Amino acid sequence: ALIMAPTRELGQQTAKQLVDFSSNYKQLKVEVVYGGASISTQIKALKSPTQIVVATPGRLLDLIRRKAIRLDKVKYVVLDEADEMLNMGFKEDIDDILSNIKEEHSTWLFSATMPSDIRKIVKKYMTAPQEVAVNTEQKSNTDITHQYVVTRTSDKTSALRRFLDMQPEMKGIMFCRTKRETQELTEELAQKGYEVEALHGDLSQAQRDAAMRRFKARNMQLLLATDVAARGIDVNDLTHVLHHKLPDQLEAYTHRSGRTGRAGKKGVSIAFINSREGRRLQDIEKNIGLK
Repeated sequence: ALIMAPTRELGQQTAKQLVDFSSNYKQLKVEVVYGGASISTQIKALKSPTQIVVATPGRLLDLIRRKAIRLDKVKYVVLDEADEMLNMGFKEDIDDILSNIKEEHSTWLFSATMPSDIRKIVKKYMTAPQEVAVNTEQKSNTDITHQYVVTRTSDKTSALRRFLDMQPEMKGIMFCRTKRETQELTEELAQKGYEVEALHGDLSQAQRDAAMRRFKARNMQLLLATDVAARGIDVNDLTHVLHHKLPDQLEAYTHRSGRTGRAGKKGVSIAFINSREGRRLQDIEKNIGLK
């Protein structure tokens, strides 16, 4: 089986679950391959028979080109977080990889949203597919309290600092729109003495792992992340989700907020908006049926 995922964090998480599930089935070998790590180590690992490969598209293509992996025996293909893979510009890579699989196989595609580009992949690579839509009602979790703060863009950092001062025990994620914004805001808060870390695509794998270790060990208040970098994060007991800016897609708001208020615990989602964004807030209220 071949499983493709948009980020290394998600790939690692998926591979770990597969290893846990199959712990009593010793002859099953799972390998995870992604960019930013030594390709020669991965090539070596793939030399022994491997039943399931979890991969990010870019690294998988590299391995195919180097003839380190062959897809002629693949029986199952899983495209996980397909919309995110397209958002990250992997469309050509995915086309390239799927066209390498000649044998008859079954394809599974998972996606939070179904834009036209995803429909094209479905049409091109899947035969008479069954579509399963789960919870399309966009129900909001009743354990999450939704709040917003109206502030000038230039005052957002000061407003955020007030929250961090009031909630020293908080363990939250703040979503930012761009890698640059994430990094700049993290540096600004760190200089002022706040326990924060950034998580975005420009960091090395070692930096990302270190940030996640600190966060999971509760050694900081706030992780600042882009939507893409946060996709593979699995963290328990988040008290707050903060939105530096509202996301473009309404579904993304539900995804972000849903990281708190899990397993019966209460959580708070706070959006920092300027006076012009009230309309978008109404759209979100209507979309997920909350005040």
